[in-house]
Amino acid sequence: MDSAISSFEPQAIVVMGVSGCGKSSVGAACADALGWTLHEGDTYHAPESVAKMRAGTPLTDADRAGWLDRLAGLLASPSEGAGRVLTCSALRRRYRDRLREATPHLGFVFLALDYDAALARVQSRAGHFFSPALVSNQFATLESPVGEPGVLVLDATQPMADLVAAVVAWAAPTQAATAPPHPTTGRDTSPGDIA
Repeated sequence: MDSAISSFEPQAIVVMGVSGCGKSSVGAACADALGWTLHEGDTYHAPESVAKMRAGTPLTDADRAGWLDRLAGLLASPSEGAGRVLTCSALRRRYRDRLREATPHLGFVFLALDYDAALARVQSRAGHFFSPALVSNQFATLESPVGEPGVLVLDATQPMADLVAAVVAWAAPTQAATAPPHPTTGRDTSPGDIA
């Protein structure tokens, strides 16, 4: 499901997709490979939203509004030369557009995963506050970003090293062409991020 690599060079990327697709793991690995700053979207949810998700209650657009504003603020903050990687489910087009308003040249890496695989991954996570009962809601909420500008679509079941290499080749093609091969980090064993 790899998207064609283009000359698009974003200043920041959002690693997005449903819960369990591996946003946290892939985002961290990409930030490390690119030398960019990582922002984990989960940490910016309001305590009330975390409590709702822990209880298996889906978030509403109103719940997500403040969260998206906080994430947009991160993207809008001046950076010292390095790019930024943000993990955020960004399930609806309007959520993505809210983030696009914050910074020019924003790219999205969509980690595509089917329902059964997402559910299995979420059920296997120990200690995460996202209830497996909410996985179906994630898919009901998802508006695919395929066809939107600045989106790289990847199969979330591919090995981590392949996912990272594809993101680096897309986000920083000059860097990818001159860098030594990235060490294999293995498959994503702790896929994360929510809502």
